[in-house]
Amino acid sequence: MQIAILLYDRFTALDAVGPYDVLGRLPGADLAFVAVEPGPVRTEQRTLALTADKALSEVPHPDIVMVPGGFGTRDLFDDEAIIGWLREAHEHSTWTTSVCTGSLVLGGAGLLDGLTATTHWSCYDALAGTGAIPIADRVVEHLDRRIITAAGVSSGIDMALRLAELLVDDTAAMAMQLMIEYDPQPPFDSGALTKSSDEVITRCAEYSALRS
Repeated sequence: MQIAILLYDRFTALDAVGPYDVLGRLPGADLAFVAVEPGPVRTEQRTLALTADKALSEVPHPDIVMVPGGFGTRDLFDDEAIIGWLREAHEHSTWTTSVCTGSLVLGGAGLLDGLTATTHWSCYDALAGTGAIPIADRVVEHLDRRIITAAGVSSGIDMALRLAELLVDDTAAMAMQLMIEYDPQPPFDSGALTKSSDEVITRCAEYSALRS
C-alpha cells in the first residue's frame, strides 16, 4: 500500500506529520513524503523542514494521496507539476485526501466540483471559490468519489484514523489511536470557531497574520 504525502514550500507541519504518525504504522504501509524534487521542504514557520524522499514523477499512482494545508497552498494553483500530478494520481488512487487548506489544492485540481468539503474555518470562502461547497464538519467523506477532506490541522489525525478503518478495520484504527495515545483532553475548549470568543478570534487572526 503506497502512501504519498505531498510536501511543498510553506506547508503546515502537523497537517503532514499527524496523518504520517497514523498511516505510516499500518501493516504493509509504504509511506513517502513527495515533492516536485526530492530534498528538504520548509514549513510555513521556516524553522522546520521535512525531507521529500521522492519526486512526484517517482510516485505517479500511489494508493493513498494526502495533501496537507499551509500558507503555501496559495502558490500551487498554477503549479502544473503538482496539479497535474494530483489529477493523474487521483485517477488511480484508492483514496485522495486533504487536511486543512490542502482541500483548496484538491479544489484547484477540479476534484471537488459540486462536492461538500471542509478546510480551516478561516478559508471557507477560498474553498468555495474552487467549486466546492464548504461545510464545518471535522471530516467530510465522499466514499463513492474516493475523497476525504479534513478541517484544520489537528483534524488530520481524525481523518487518518478513519482512513485506517476504511483500509483495514475499526480495530486497526483503534490500535493506531492507542499506539499514539490520541486521547485529547485540552486545558481549554476553544478549538472551534463556535466555541471561541471575539477576543480569541481576534488574537488568532493577529498571530496568523504574522506568518502569512
